[in-house]
Amino acid sequence: MTKKLIIGLGNPGEKYAKTRHNIGFMILDLLAEEYSANFKFDKNSNSEVSEIIDKGEKILLCKPQTFMNNSGQAVQALTNYYKVEPQAIKIIHDEIDLPFADIRLSENSSSAGHKGVQSIIDHLGTQEFKRLRFGIQREDNDSATEMFVLKNFSKEELDGIEKIDIKSMLYLISK
Repeated sequence: MTKKLIIGLGNPGEKYAKTRHNIGFMILDLLAEEYSANFKFDKNSNSEVSEIIDKGEKILLCKPQTFMNNSGQAVQALTNYYKVEPQAIKIIHDEIDLPFADIRLSENSSSAGHKGVQSIIDHLGTQEFKRLRFGIQREDNDSATEMFVLKNFSKEELDGIEKIDIKSMLYLISK
């Protein structure tokens, strides 16, 4: 079985659970639910980890508990422990430059200012991994980016997230 890591970025704790910055965690929770999988805390990587099998392929779902800006610490520990090459890593994160719920897959690209992604690049020493960027673009430019990403999703946005076709999302991630 091939081993892949799908890493959702976010911040640990109930305070951040429904914030825009936590879309990576939210998507992994939907994936785990779809596959009846549970997350368990792995102290070696300081991450919540779950395993699913999709079409005979083992996929590890990981939620770093290091806070967004230090995600690279957990990702490095995960890749070392599971002996996974960067090319087998998929990162799911928020993207303020995309309209809400627009999804873009990118590979071998810079962080574009995303501090969680930059932390991963710094710790792995490469940007040769895939990223699934989920749009959270704001309608106004009144609030600072840091404040906006830490605000909770609106009820309408949460309803949209819950309607994501998670099997299609897994297909996109697995490409």
